[in-house]
Amino acid sequence: MNIGDTLPPLEIPVTRTLIVAGAIASRDYQDVHHDAELAREKGSPDIFMNILTTNGLVGRYITDHLGPSAVLRKVAIRLGAPNYPGDTMTLTGTVTALDGETAEIRVIGANGIGHHVTGTVTVTLDPALDPAPDTVPDPQGGTA
Repeated sequence: MNIGDTLPPLEIPVTRTLIVAGAIASRDYQDVHHDAELAREKGSPDIFMNILTTNGLVGRYITDHLGPSAVLRKVAIRLGAPNYPGDTMTLTGTVTALDGETAEIRVIGANGIGHHVTGTVTVTLDPALDPAPDTVPDPQGGTA
């Protein structure tokens, strides 16, 4: 990994189920995350994703790309345009700093109306967490 490297984009369909499930999983029972009628009464065109779901998706984006040795140290995000059902959020990332095994990655999550999330993730790559390589049994006993 080098400063300036980019992570491949990750497209996440923003479904009604994802929004509601994320709110329930994070115990965020605000009606704007599950009740479209009440969300409209409060001025929103529909329900929208909560920050805790977004935070989890940003973390997933980094760890899915870097693998099991990646340990999230800090996730600092800011929300912008809401994620509404029927849209797609595309996450992108760029390595902005390196210090030994620790990297800082700038993350942007964009949807059809703008940037839903911007921020940085600090991650450490811990080689001790890499899984053992697959081994193939040797017919003579032992492994090859």
